[in-house]
Amino acid sequence: MNANNAGAPALKQALSTFQLWGIAVGLVISGEYFGWSYGWASAGTLGFAVTAIFIAAMYTTFIFSFTELTTSIPHAGGPFAYSKRAFGPLGGYIAGAATLIEFVFAPPAIALAIGAYMNVQFPALDPKLVALVAYLVFMAMNVIGVQVAATLELMLAIVAIFELLVFMGVVAPGFSLANFTKGGWAGQDSFSAAAIPGMFAAIPFAIWFFLAIEGVAMAAEEAKDPRRSIPIAYVSGILTLVALALGVMLFAGGAGDWTKLANINDPLPQAMKMIVGGSSGWLHMLVWLGLFGLIASFHGIIFGYSRQIFALAREGYLPHYFAKIHPRFKTPHRAVLAGGVVGIAAIYSDELIKIGGQTLTANIVTMSVFGAITMYIVSMLALFKLRRSEPQMVRPFSAPLYPFFPLFALLGALVCLGTMVYYNFVMALVFAGLLLAGYAVFLMTAGHRATLAASQA
Repeated sequence: MNANNAGAPALKQALSTFQLWGIAVGLVISGEYFGWSYGWASAGTLGFAVTAIFIAAMYTTFIFSFTELTTSIPHAGGPFAYSKRAFGPLGGYIAGAATLIEFVFAPPAIALAIGAYMNVQFPALDPKLVALVAYLVFMAMNVIGVQVAATLELMLAIVAIFELLVFMGVVAPGFSLANFTKGGWAGQDSFSAAAIPGMFAAIPFAIWFFLAIEGVAMAAEEAKDPRRSIPIAYVSGILTLVALALGVMLFAGGAGDWTKLANINDPLPQAMKMIVGGSSGWLHMLVWLGLFGLIASFHGIIFGYSRQIFALAREGYLPHYFAKIHPRFKTPHRAVLAGGVVGIAAIYSDELIKIGGQTLTANIVTMSVFGAITMYIVSMLALFKLRRSEPQMVRPFSAPLYPFFPLFALLGALVCLGTMVYYNFVMALVFAGLLLAGYAVFLMTAGHRATLAASQA
């Protein structure tokens, strides 16, 4: 079904190329500030660098390939729409459910990180209350209008990039390659087979560098010229993020004893402290402006989940109630609020629900990654299928070096999924259980989807 058929709710086309680039970078940039350094604990700096370069190559080839789908089928559902066209309703369900899990489960973890950060600065503040306020503020921003939301996201992304460049500049005078390489192969100075398991275990932390960049696809219906602007935004966005990820990792590891940064949530301030000391004004600026990276990703992912909920509801995979467009702001306000309810519930269940000995927050990050990897696999399969089944489809942007780029992205994603299942088996079962429960609903609502499709044909 065409998203723009008569009777289907329509979004406002308002986003420029620069704003789409801001969304691409902003969605991801919190991953440059925290999370990735946990990979050092298992792989070491050099081992993790190899893992990160592999993941960067996977994401780069994925984005170059995914852009073909995004520009050929500019739809707010993104992967859901591509897989539905390639494999029918079931394919659409798998991709849509996986993407929804990725985008609904990531924001609560980031909101709690924002709350924890503010609690450090102001110990009297309840981190969960801060997380709740963050949800309320940025849900409101996303309801008010796409231009407001995208402009704010662009500003946050620029400030966050500036702060990462400041970090690298301040740390550079004290950088030592010897610090970075010491014990860099899982604690050893030279590579051996013993380092390999740690490199595989570190894959989720390397994924955190780039997780959610595919969310730009969900802005396709709101772009002024999606067939021209989305390729530019995607390609420039992924190149920006790869450069920042490698730079941040290298400069942090070369600042001093990297083992002190391997199991903490604030590796950049602690790395800077090794160079300039704890009382430096630079350090205080980094700590404060670092908040912009968290907010940028939080705000951008709210945008992403709302469009996914909206698209699924518009086509009968979720209750049609969530496909309502606000009459004044032309935004999917009910979808914005629906994802927020789930996220806020997760925030206040954090200490109540534990799986595998970990808090709910730790587990929902893993769940989000499972959703992402599943969606990457289905999307690349959809690309291959559509190349065969619809060779005459208009493709404003073609995946370069086809079939090698999408094949590398597909194989890389399969390696990531196998690794994730091996190291997170309980959460893999929970993820599979969610997909099966959703599939039962999918089967029960088949008649509704058929009626809806007929009415919009």
